Amino acid sequence: MIVVGEKPVEGLAIPYLQVAHSREALAHLAAAYYDLPARRMTVIGVTGTDGKTTTVNLIYRIMLAAGIRAGMISTVNAVIGETVLDTGFHVTTPEAPDVQNYLAQMVEAGITHVVLEATSHGLAQKRVAACEFDLGVVTNITHEHLDYHGTYEAYREAKARLITSLADTPDKPQGNYRLAVLNRDDSSFEYLTQLVQEQISYGVHPHADLRGVEIEERANGLHFVAAGENLRLAISSSLLGAYNVSNCLAAIGATVFGLGLDPRAAQAAIAGFPAIPGRMERIDLGQEFLAFVDFAHTPNALKVALSAVRKMVGVKGRVIAVFGSAGLRDRAKRRIMTGISAELADVTILTAEDPRTESLDDILSEMAAGAVERGGVEGRTFWRVPDRGEAIRHAVRIAKAGDLVIALGKGHEQSMCFGETEHAWDDRIAMRAALSELLAIPGPRMPYLPTLPPPGR
Repeated sequence: MIVVGEKPVEGLAIPYLQVAHSREALAHLAAAYYDLPARRMTVIGVTGTDGKTTTVNLIYRIMLAAGIRAGMISTVNAVIGETVLDTGFHVTTPEAPDVQNYLAQMVEAGITHVVLEATSHGLAQKRVAACEFDLGVVTNITHEHLDYHGTYEAYREAKARLITSLADTPDKPQGNYRLAVLNRDDSSFEYLTQLVQEQISYGVHPHADLRGVEIEERANGLHFVAAGENLRLAISSSLLGAYNVSNCLAAIGATVFGLGLDPRAAQAAIAGFPAIPGRMERIDLGQEFLAFVDFAHTPNALKVALSAVRKMVGVKGRVIAVFGSAGLRDRAKRRIMTGISAELADVTILTAEDPRTESLDDILSEMAAGAVERGGVEGRTFWRVPDRGEAIRHAVRIAKAGDLVIALGKGHEQSMCFGETEHAWDDRIAMRAALSELLAIPGPRMPYLPTLPPPGR
């Protein structure tokens, strides 16, 4: 047994190892403990502000369709053969010992390729330092987590560590790719493209190596052509929203261009790709309006989500958006997000979203100010409803035939934090509860949050 730390320590009864970065040391020690599992697999990392989980799942499905024994580690779960493991309450990369444990289990199961979702916190805190990535995919880098990183530039630099680390990956028996897959449409591209040599770009930009053309958004999903050198692939997907064209292209770039897999495997996998829980998930109990739950919790994600549902209702229906902003996180985005909703939604209902130890009333006041700045009128175009269950109830009560209600920000998550306590919460259950109450049909009970008096009082 040894103790590892960053500060000099003397007089211990057991060996002490001083290191420059204890978290990085932890990652490498965990990797060594599990016999360096990443070295025996091809490891694909995916980072970005939005679209990471969808892209990870797409890459995973394409590899399976191509006959590869593949595994997956996302902020939602880890998939090891037939085993699915929950990776936690809230979205962040698991700690290094857990990541290395998952990788070791994959090696034991005979898995040869793994795709891993890498958050900015996971990269900055060295949780994936010993994952020895072969390919790095960047979806986009927009406004998020500035409470932690301080500036956009620092946040962008943290994300960039995924692709700069490719050069440090040791030679592997199965060969090395060291390829970066970059979004040509994103503002981060000019910065990222200078950091790596081996790279391909994707997007709708005319100079992208892999381009999305002939894009059609239909009620049943997306249809487009993925075009590149020696490639013209017709893609159909049940995914909703034009932003998912980018996610599909990123996955095709990593698998077809990067790994050299059969394009037909990508085509088939995307066509059969199941909906990801909490990502533009439709909730239909027979009501006369559309209802969705989505994970959008950043300004960019909110913008693309509301733009997508705006197209679904056209000029006749209204978009009714329900969302909040997390406490102890990036405060600047609060006004930005309500400004976006004031522009793209007809009705905005501001509510709780993990207030933690911050005052929920103060958070909602900041958000309301952002709505007013963009022309919102409280009581007419936006409301403050602190309890999230009541907020969703209010949204479905005021919805009319042809309207669309969307609850944003929580998606698949199973809890909400008040103070330092995680309370069981699922937006999908809450939406079904509100709809069943509205329709007077059997349904789940509305989950309880401490913004209301305890049940029975």
